[in-house]
Amino acid sequence: MTTDNDGVDTLTEQPFVTHLLELRDRLLRAVIAVGVIFASLFYFSNDIYEIVAGPLMAHLPQGSSMIATEVASPFLTPFKLTLMSSIFIGMPFILYQLWSFIAPGLYKHEKRLMIPLVASSAVLFYLGVVFAYFVVFPLVFAFMASTTPEGVVMATDIAKYLDFVLSLFFAFGLAFEVPIATIILVSMGMTTPESLVQKRPYIIVGAFIFGMLLTPPDVISQTLLALPMWVLFEIGVFFSRMVKRDKQRREQEEEGPNDEGPDGGATEKTDKPAAQTAAPAFVTDPAFETDDEPLDLERFKPLTEAELEAELDSIEAEEEEGGDDLGESDDEGMYDDVIEEKLRRVQELRDQNEEVKARGLLYEILGEAGPEQAKVARNILDQLDEDY
Repeated sequence: MTTDNDGVDTLTEQPFVTHLLELRDRLLRAVIAVGVIFASLFYFSNDIYEIVAGPLMAHLPQGSSMIATEVASPFLTPFKLTLMSSIFIGMPFILYQLWSFIAPGLYKHEKRLMIPLVASSAVLFYLGVVFAYFVVFPLVFAFMASTTPEGVVMATDIAKYLDFVLSLFFAFGLAFEVPIATIILVSMGMTTPESLVQKRPYIIVGAFIFGMLLTPPDVISQTLLALPMWVLFEIGVFFSRMVKRDKQRREQEEEGPNDEGPDGGATEKTDKPAAQTAAPAFVTDPAFETDDEPLDLERFKPLTEAELEAELDSIEAEEEEGGDDLGESDDEGMYDDVIEEKLRRVQELRDQNEEVKARGLLYEILGEAGPEQAKVARNILDQLDEDY
């Protein structure tokens, strides 16, 4: 998608292979970035593991330490942690590559919404990880160390510990995305802030169930995950109201100001086509209602100018021949001129593809015209019916 000189988004279609090549390049750049970070951190892999294991080591009994039950664990566990740390550190660059791939297919108002959402989602995920490390881990490990049975030595396997902390990091990082999910649902029209407020009791219960499924089987970590989710839900509802008001304001600006009526007041703007809003009042036949099934205007073929002139000339010739015998008055002649003007108006409407108005005017002519002019009107109606 590109933007023209007037600032309007225009869609430029590209071949499918071009998109695949672009996706390959973006993924390759992300992998290279993670690889560079991993190569820089690999030398400090043991130090990184010591930092991550710090909250547990601080609460182990004196003289106790972590253990490795598998032969390759002392190497593979820090290696795995370093790789995950590289992805964690390189996530902003990965998100940037993802954004660069999808941004050309978005409109301006979608970009205005997505840019802060992508940036804030990364920040919230980092905040969830920091909250888990500095708040949840000390409380959880202190609780576990205090509940260790008498005669049992608390010596945790390094691989099991890494799986434990990674699961908590992911759970809290995902839980802190609740405001983003709330804003997206409201902006897509799937729900409203008022509906979310009404469902608050169910959401609180769902937060505790979510915490039970994603955290270890202890009430502390479950509660420490559920409570932030509740608070973040309230924050998401607050910002979703702002997003909804901004969306409504933008829609009003796109619709434009209301037109002023004859008395200076504003008239309500309608989105109905002109053929429906300006339908003649005298058309009462349900067959000509266009609200449900509009007529296919492309199927009607109007008379050419030569055919119309020929019809009108024949009418005038017949009127000149039989006008005196019928004893027509000057008023009747003037009335015939009105009918002829209506017939000309019918042709103009057909030239403008206004077949509905033309039919209504023809039915009006049938109720007012003389025999010859009524015959012409019926002929035109028959032609419209045949074309239809």
